[in-house]
Amino acid sequence: MFLDFPKHFKEVEPVPGWKIHVFSGERLSFSRMTLKPNTEAAMHTHSNEQMGIILEGEFEMKIGDETKLLKKGDMYHVASNANHGGFTHARGAQILDVFSPPRDYKK
Repeated sequence: MFLDFPKHFKEVEPVPGWKIHVFSGERLSFSRMTLKPNTEAAMHTHSNEQMGIILEGEFEMKIGDETKLLKKGDMYHVASNANHGGFTHARGAQILDVFSPPRDYKK
């Protein structure tokens, strides 16, 4: 299957300023996040394993007790049930995330 954007992607905005386009398969989900400048995702956990890469901009991310300013090309891994969150600065960010099992975003 070839994916047409945005036709095959569900759009959600779980936090004001964070637009996420999600496509879910049987065992993983793929999301493209567009994060406005100076927005935050509070620390949280979920049972899904998560990996991501910064496509554009900057994102300051905390995973457990470690914090890092991520820039274009930087990647991260969030283990299942690990506490994590983050925020953007003046630039905002574009991020590609993959979740396994698929992440169930609520509208």
